[in-house]
Amino acid sequence: MHEKFTKPYEPGDTEGRIYAAWEESGFFNPDNLPKRHKKPFTIIMPPPNANGHLHAGHALFITLEDIMTRYKRMRGFKALWVPGADHAGFETQIVYEKKLEKEGRSRFSMDSKDLYKEIYDFTIENKKHMENEVKRLGASCDWSREKFTLDPDVVLEVQKTFQKMYNDGLVFRGKRIVNWCSKHQTTLSDVETIAEEKKDPLYYLQYGPFVIATARPETKFGDKYVVMHPDDTRYATYKHGDTFETEWISGSVTATIIKDDSIDMEFGTGVMTITPWHDAADFEIAKKHDLPKEQVIDLRGKLLACAGEFVGMKIRDARPKIIEKLHAKGLVVKIDEAYAHNVPCCYKCNTPIEPQIMDQWFVKMENLAKTALDAVEAGKIKFIPDNYEKIFKYWMEHSIDWNISRQIVWGIPIPAKICTVCEFAFPDLQDEATACPECKSEVRKDTDTFDTWFSSGQWPLLALGYSRGRDYQTFHPTDIMETGHDLIFKWVPRMVIFSLYLEKQVPFHTVYLHGLVNDAQGKKMSKSKGNVINPIDIIDKFGTDALRMALVIGNPPGSDTSLAENKIKAYKNFANKLWNISRFVFTNTENIEIDETKITADSDKKLLQELADSTKEVTLDFEEYRFHLAAEKLYHYVWHRFADSIIEESKSILSSEDEHAKQSRQQLLICILKNSIIMLHPCMPFITEEIWHHIPKKKDAENSSLLLVEDWPAL
Repeated sequence: MHEKFTKPYEPGDTEGRIYAAWEESGFFNPDNLPKRHKKPFTIIMPPPNANGHLHAGHALFITLEDIMTRYKRMRGFKALWVPGADHAGFETQIVYEKKLEKEGRSRFSMDSKDLYKEIYDFTIENKKHMENEVKRLGASCDWSREKFTLDPDVVLEVQKTFQKMYNDGLVFRGKRIVNWCSKHQTTLSDVETIAEEKKDPLYYLQYGPFVIATARPETKFGDKYVVMHPDDTRYATYKHGDTFETEWISGSVTATIIKDDSIDMEFGTGVMTITPWHDAADFEIAKKHDLPKEQVIDLRGKLLACAGEFVGMKIRDARPKIIEKLHAKGLVVKIDEAYAHNVPCCYKCNTPIEPQIMDQWFVKMENLAKTALDAVEAGKIKFIPDNYEKIFKYWMEHSIDWNISRQIVWGIPIPAKICTVCEFAFPDLQDEATACPECKSEVRKDTDTFDTWFSSGQWPLLALGYSRGRDYQTFHPTDIMETGHDLIFKWVPRMVIFSLYLEKQVPFHTVYLHGLVNDAQGKKMSKSKGNVINPIDIIDKFGTDALRMALVIGNPPGSDTSLAENKIKAYKNFANKLWNISRFVFTNTENIEIDETKITADSDKKLLQELADSTKEVTLDFEEYRFHLAAEKLYHYVWHRFADSIIEESKSILSSEDEHAKQSRQQLLICILKNSIIMLHPCMPFITEEIWHHIPKKKDAENSSLLLVEDWPAL
């Protein structure tokens, strides 16, 4: 018997040694693969945020992408999986701000260069931990090609894209209404806000001859326009441009009537006053009719001087006092105390978004989105599951201009200058301009950074060096982008858009979307709930292979999955079963060379055909990205068919006097074990690699020392 198999399988004693052997072999790098690996297969890793440890969601995507890569490598593909790490702009700065808060410090009292240096050191340290954890999960990615979204060449390419888009008229700086987080003091794109359903009072207020409904009376100090639908018969006697005097919060105002078909006649009374500075819909109405816009709330969420006696008050404090004053004036008609509505909030701190008009950099999205939509409709990109194609199309059909500037230190600087007099803004990659090209006045350097999606949207191109690199020529477009289903409207469209814009081709042919990993009760994991499962803790307890199987089996694409220790423990038991099966086979086949021609018994030939049929079925599941089914079928075949049935039946044959039957069965057992180990390898790479070294090979076989590059079973 092989001495190793006299002891139980211990992942902790095995996994580090095996991963080191894989790295030392150089086979993670497709340039080092045997010559039979010819056709490229490429995955670009969604770069994990380099601001903390990996979570269960990371473990899932790393497992899935490693399965894809290992499978394709074993099928003879020149498989490349490019790893990376994301500086993660806003997200990382928030993580660091929490650290500063614990230390009694604030980013607002720090020099920007000092803050950047601190966050950089923090990120680089976390990046090292994150990469080690990716390795613990068995990722067979090519570390020699690893990219970081703050690598100097990456920063330069991102800034050059900005320059190109500006030259092409796709990027502009202008005063637009934006999402403002008063806590973090930065703008956010629409995909960085969440809609929180809240119940607030809805106030019906008398405004001259009209009753208006609002949940935000604190914005109404500057309201001087009443808007109604031109087809609303209730207000047919009022004409566009009519004016009237009315008593309002701080005194008498002259109001003007505006007729606009964007008004919802069914909401409230069908009449509304508008606050263009603090509402996106109102802003569009004001822009259409060339109306003035007045700021009522400052960037700290406090009322400005136009609010009179309420100046300097926070919104929540001022609201009841404003209503109290309106009551005193007899202007409150009624109050609906339980008005349910969606309130846009910052996705990181849940602070309600305060729309503000600000000078920001925007990308014109309409034409770019159309190119992405056309590519999908032409069948150039496939979605798994396919229902996500509709979601992708919806976002492309309803795209709005994208605010790409952030008022944070951490990120890729926007390489631009802004005139101190006429406010003309223009790119300056070389940082050489000292005067405005429009009015010759002094210019200042833009201090904003790019929205992190502006750089990560170019990730497949950045990771492969654009068209100037050999990797790009060989490996782009990539084969598949595997990522979370929540990124179908955040990240996936931007990658498609940038690749089509910059290189005139799609970045990938297939998008595979996985769901969330929830706790055992199906609840979303969060630190506040105390239900977060740390994948490294699980690996230490049960081994990587058990965690990977638990993440894959029962988890079809696009679906959320629950992860419980009992499930992981079950696959640790499966690993032990596989080890014990191997021990039995090796014990009963010592000194035997594998030779399938010696499988002569009719019953064994039937079992061999059964194995061939199973191999075809499992292979088709791998090909069609049904990894949850492939892993489950292998699990059942190995445990219930091979161990419980074939091996049990073999015990009497192996102890019989019939040498032909015995020899046939020995070859069958080795053959089944070998094929099972090969097919399980993408899902359970460590234990299969360990067992592989002890499986006898054919005399004339090209004897690879590593299962990592072994050929998939012939079909």
